[in-house]
Amino acid sequence: MENNLEKDPLAWEEIEMEHVVRDEWIDFRKSTYRYPDGRVFAPYYSYSRKDYVVVVAIDTDGNYICVRQFRQGIKKVTTEFVAGGIEREGGREYASDTTLKAEDELSAAKRELSEETGYESDEWEFLMKLPSNATLADNYASIFVAKNCRKVSGQSLDETEYLNVKICSEKEIEEMIKSGEFAQAIHVLAWYMVKDKK
Repeated sequence: MENNLEKDPLAWEEIEMEHVVRDEWIDFRKSTYRYPDGRVFAPYYSYSRKDYVVVVAIDTDGNYICVRQFRQGIKKVTTEFVAGGIEREGGREYASDTTLKAEDELSAAKRELSEETGYESDEWEFLMKLPSNATLADNYASIFVAKNCRKVSGQSLDETEYLNVKICSEKEIEEMIKSGEFAQAIHVLAWYMVKDKK
């Protein structure tokens, strides 16, 4: 696919970049950019983390399978849809390392639903893929819907995951969005995309 950014007169040109932190979790970068008018701006900080999936999971009763967990950025326990990173071989976490093979998005969505909740589905639909935070990050979120989910096992959580499953009605999710408890922006977008399809 042709990169139209190079031709766009609004594009900034990255003329220098330093990896401030580059480990298995994140690639945090400090860049110097040239504006379209030729002036130079520095520092501009950005980062790369892993691409991830968000799953709007609906059980056989029409309720939504959510999880509650602590979110370090806002230092609160929130309710949200199932979500998790797309794994790359070798354990690298960030999207910019394209040398390592990544699992496909649907496989990641199915794995995350099973691990976080113990539910499975045979009815999957891909909704969209979009940048997680286009201003600061280069990773993408892929949104899926899983219908008629059924409980088949217990949770199988990572060592850093502490979360509980919460089954929610449509009304409860609407109330949590209004109150700020359902606080993940991409998850709220996923909710309204699913509602729009009804």
